[in-house]
Amino acid sequence: MPDAQTETEVAGPDLKELVLSNSSFGPQEIKQIQAAIAKDYSHFGELRDAVGQIEQESSRSPAMQAKLGVCQFLLGRFNDALATLKSADGGALALFYQGKSHFELTAYEDAVKAFEAARSSGYDADQCNLAIAQSKRYAGSVEEAMSILDNMFGPIEQTAEYLYQRGATVAALGGNLPETVALYERAMQADPNHAGALFGLALENDRHGNDREALALYERAAAAFPTGVGALINLGLAYEDNNQFERAQRCYRRILDSYPDHPQARLYLKDASGLGNILYDEETQRRNDRLAQVLNIPVSNFELSVRSRNCLQKMGITTLGDLTQTTEAELLGSKNFGETSLYEIREILASRDLTLGQFAHEKKPADLPIDTSHMSPDEQALLDRPIADLNLSVRARKCMVRLGMNTIGELVRKTGDDLLESKNFGVTSLNEVREKLADLGLKLRGD
Repeated sequence: MPDAQTETEVAGPDLKELVLSNSSFGPQEIKQIQAAIAKDYSHFGELRDAVGQIEQESSRSPAMQAKLGVCQFLLGRFNDALATLKSADGGALALFYQGKSHFELTAYEDAVKAFEAARSSGYDADQCNLAIAQSKRYAGSVEEAMSILDNMFGPIEQTAEYLYQRGATVAALGGNLPETVALYERAMQADPNHAGALFGLALENDRHGNDREALALYERAAAAFPTGVGALINLGLAYEDNNQFERAQRCYRRILDSYPDHPQARLYLKDASGLGNILYDEETQRRNDRLAQVLNIPVSNFELSVRSRNCLQKMGITTLGDLTQTTEAELLGSKNFGETSLYEIREILASRDLTLGQFAHEKKPADLPIDTSHMSPDEQALLDRPIADLNLSVRARKCMVRLGMNTIGELVRKTGDDLLESKNFGVTSLNEVREKLADLGLKLRGD
């Protein structure tokens, strides 16, 4: 990162002057622009204005063309950047950012060629090799990417970018979570503001239910510039989960600043705007959250007689919430369940300020069984696979957790309306679930 003096100089009105001037322009000046916008996002508008001013000039030198292309890249205008850079001075900087533009446009083979050309033209070889390794990884050649990293030696091995790329490659190879996390943490030690390492570590925490830690890391990743779309999307979803809809909207708008037609950001912004118009009583929400935690307590946590435990197991009652949805008559109607067992259950519920049948009116009918007669053995086996195998988005996956569903079989017993009842689960998520199920030849009940 640039030192404090450099940040002070660029964070002021000099950013626009830096872009418009005819002075030298290279990696250090690019870092200064990135640092200024990361420190104060309002400078993004200054960069956009400066780029617009350059674009209006009828004749530009090859060097100014290269600068324009890089700045277009920083604005997220990758197609424009690529076209501009191809008509620039043909120097190492222009070639390197051609590679970065190709990468963002998912043209990974073209990206590799551009990075190799940049390396041959004198751009920092280590940075080119790291960019090539990343392109190979995204193209699916993960082992080849690791081979490139294994053959890099010297000070580069201690840099944040190298450690991040290695961590992401280990993760892509699948398996060694402790090593992945350790590499991300080492990258953050080298650069506490490295967006890739912050996002990677946030994603791992998110996947393992560490919501608070994930949120803090997503916030730090989103503060960097350029900010990854994934970090902003996931941060927006985390804010929605905490009913912070204005913050969520700001995340989606930042994506749309660079990608005005980004379909996911547009849909999520619309959803968050609608949800944000709902008035929430925060104290009521807290009480409901505490009650939900109590209702999810397993009955196995309490000392019960063998008879009571067996009867509850036969009735499919596993939590205190199940008991509050069951009446005394239903319990007494179960074979071998008598007054002694009933007294036990009453005592347990009373210790948590609950009563039998308290929420019996909210009890939903059991899901209808699935007709598997038309399914092959392989298709029937799909029903026992975990929902995680669908690779759902963060938003949809969290809704599955809220609904207490673990397998694909449990999911296909639900209707679309059942899913839409879950907080923050909208039509976009419903369509995503339907598409994932359709890929497996399955569908929701009633579809």
